[in-house]
Amino acid sequence: MFMGGLFFLGLFMFGKHDRTILYFALFCIVFSYRMIGTNLYVLHSLFLDLNWFITIRLEYLSLYLSMGLFCAYTRRLYPLDIVPIITKGLLWFCLGYSAIVLFTPTLIFTQLLITFLGMMFFCIAYSMYVFLRAAKHRRSGSLFALLSTAVMLFIGLLMNLHYFGLISDWRIVLFVCYITFFFLQSLALSHRFAQSLRLAAEQAEQGLRSKTEFLSTMSHEIRTPLNAVIGMTHLMMNQNPREDQKEDLDVLLFSANNLLSIVNNILDYNKIEEGKIGFENIPMDLAAIARNIVAGLKNAADEKGIQILADIDAKLDKKVLGDPTRMSQVINNLVHNAIKFTREGFVRLSISVDSIGPESVDLTVKVEDTGIGIPLEKQSLIFDRFTQADSSTSRSYGGTGLGLAITKKILELQGVSLQLTSEPGQGSSFYFTQTFLFTSATIEESPHHASGAGGEQLLRGIHLLLVEDNPLNVLVAQTMLESKGAVVDIASNGEEALELLEPDRHQLILMDLHMPVMDGYEATILLRQRGETLPIIALTASTPNEVESGAFAAGVNDVVVKPFSPDDLYRVVLQHVHKVPQ
Repeated sequence: MFMGGLFFLGLFMFGKHDRTILYFALFCIVFSYRMIGTNLYVLHSLFLDLNWFITIRLEYLSLYLSMGLFCAYTRRLYPLDIVPIITKGLLWFCLGYSAIVLFTPTLIFTQLLITFLGMMFFCIAYSMYVFLRAAKHRRSGSLFALLSTAVMLFIGLLMNLHYFGLISDWRIVLFVCYITFFFLQSLALSHRFAQSLRLAAEQAEQGLRSKTEFLSTMSHEIRTPLNAVIGMTHLMMNQNPREDQKEDLDVLLFSANNLLSIVNNILDYNKIEEGKIGFENIPMDLAAIARNIVAGLKNAADEKGIQILADIDAKLDKKVLGDPTRMSQVINNLVHNAIKFTREGFVRLSISVDSIGPESVDLTVKVEDTGIGIPLEKQSLIFDRFTQADSSTSRSYGGTGLGLAITKKILELQGVSLQLTSEPGQGSSFYFTQTFLFTSATIEESPHHASGAGGEQLLRGIHLLLVEDNPLNVLVAQTMLESKGAVVDIASNGEEALELLEPDRHQLILMDLHMPVMDGYEATILLRQRGETLPIIALTASTPNEVESGAFAAGVNDVVVKPFSPDDLYRVVLQHVHKVPQ
């Protein structure tokens, strides 16, 4: 019991500060004195010089205080099932008897023992009443506590019978009873502790679900107006604006894309932490991905007056298997980060072939810059989320501090390590080496591009049904499509789409997934049930992982995430109506 008391005391001190555990620990420690300080007085046989007047007080105190601590323990264990006035009365009774032991002569406090033994039976009976009520209300561990109190009642009966000389040899039975009592009370506490852990786990899971739902909702609510901002900006840029207007539109488009990037980074990090991120394994052209990223970030580099270079190893002449989306994200984050922290000089993206086997190739992707550099002692910090090397960095250069954390985690999930070499004022170099399997496809330039710059009547002859409830998104998509020659009919919800669809005339449906009256999921299911086979493209402001399984199960052919560029929309439409631009 003494060791058990120390264990529960440690659990209280270094774990959850639950006073129920504290009172039980103190009860075990105090009551354990009665094993060696009473009856045979083993303690005196070990320490012959012990003062009898001190140990006799310890003997009585161990009984009075242990009962008081057990009352306090019962009150904390099941506070809703006690009778407060009785519990307080018992506590004050035990404290009063303890004070008498401490401050009165031996002759006085020893004469009061019989009264206390009678009160002890009442205390045990009261505890059984409390535990019976707790069991009736199905409190945690109440059955174990009830059984242990029954054992304690039996122990009290044995003690009194022995005290009055009615029984003699009772040590074996008492030993078994003590072990049983302690075991059952430990089970009651363990059950309570386990339940508190389960409750904490459930609350954590609920908090995680709430966070995920909040992020999903915020993503949708932010992406929907961003779709109108980015879409209208693209349309205005294609209407031959004046030079001063073009500069303003460039700033607007950059700011909107920057906001979208921040939203995407937060969502991506959340998905990575939850383990919900997956990887494709399809043919990808790494050289084209690198060149497109450099071309896309050239304006940002030009604005800062720095060079941005791409150095692709000529030996990389085949496509490799991988996830083009995640690889683009990794490289884009590294190059964008390098541009952000470079004030003069250059940023170079290089892909070099380390070794080539019959079926695989080892590639090193490196991004070098001549930027501010990172001190050695702070190089590990920059990979933590929302952290940059210096607290003033975010004010000077902006950013959430998520880009490198996401990049590192994406690579780690593929078994790849992101490396860094850097010197303050000399620049930095981020690089990683990854093994890719070859495909049979060689790298070549695609002859067809659904570009907004060319192909004035790219969609001529294509009849579409656009199902969208947001007027601004209707305006954006309709203007984009009609500017390239498409004929667009509008439905504001799924129910209208079922009525307006003419399979002989419409070649494709662009379907928003979240609409009043009838959403895109239900409308798609009903269309497929009545035998419609024309392509249905989902338009959604949610992230692909959140909608793909449900959308494809409903019968959707493809998903376009808002906000989308004109080129993205044209490419998907052409792909599904099997029309190649001339």
